[in-house]
Amino acid sequence: MTVGYTPAGKRIVKKASGRSKTEAKDKLKEIIRDYDDGLAIALVHYTVTDAVKYWLQHGLAGRSATTVKMYTTYADKHVIPAVGARKLRDLSVEDVDRWLASKTGELSPRSLKLIHGILNRSVKSAMRRDKVKRNVVDLCEIPDGREGRTSKALTLAQAGSIIALAEQANPRMRAYVVLSLLIGARTEELRALLWSHVVAFDEERKAWLPVTETGWENEQFAIYVWRSVRQKGDTKTVKSRRSLKLPRRCVEALRALREEQEKAGGKLSGTGALSSPP
Repeated sequence: MTVGYTPAGKRIVKKASGRSKTEAKDKLKEIIRDYDDGLAIALVHYTVTDAVKYWLQHGLAGRSATTVKMYTTYADKHVIPAVGARKLRDLSVEDVDRWLASKTGELSPRSLKLIHGILNRSVKSAMRRDKVKRNVVDLCEIPDGREGRTSKALTLAQAGSIIALAEQANPRMRAYVVLSLLIGARTEELRALLWSHVVAFDEERKAWLPVTETGWENEQFAIYVWRSVRQKGDTKTVKSRRSLKLPRRCVEALRALREEQEKAGGKLSGTGALSSPP
């Protein structure tokens, strides 16, 4: 059926085929309706595998090689073998629910979230490229997986013992361990910490200023957690950019580190605080 003409005067023709005349007409009506509504016409032969492989190739820009390898492994082992042959336009909520349910005895809750996320992001990518009309994966609930490994979180007594040992270590390791345990910053964020991001509240100027400018004779201290040692230097997520107040023990550890660095190399304002020395 001719549905219009291009600016060059060429006909825009839509076709459909089926096992019977009625089936072909019904498909053609659906195509024409979508065209009139301004919707993209989903590709008949585009599969889940095509969508996942495209996302793995184009959707992970800026991620570390380790992260890309992890996503690829999960996709190759769990996503593509199970639902990869399914045509993307025919993928249903029931298909995804059954697939996730079949993995509950095999994978942990975290792994289930990972494989759901891989499929979800792949279909979203396909939607942006007009390969499919909607994302059924986004409508699915993630079931509980098998019980995961035993928690490796420290007990209060274990954390206290580690801090006691850290107090006897060199100033950089002492500050690294004490801040990691007491303020909730990720270790990858602390390794990227700059002295310009260690601040104190100056009572006279009523402002938060770097300790390199205002000194250590203040009551309140904080750090700006704005960087990390990840691939692009950013924190894990946008919401991870935050400011954290420092307890006195952390302040003393940072002060000792600062004094040691000044003795070793003079004024170091703006250089790394907890990163390894050059």
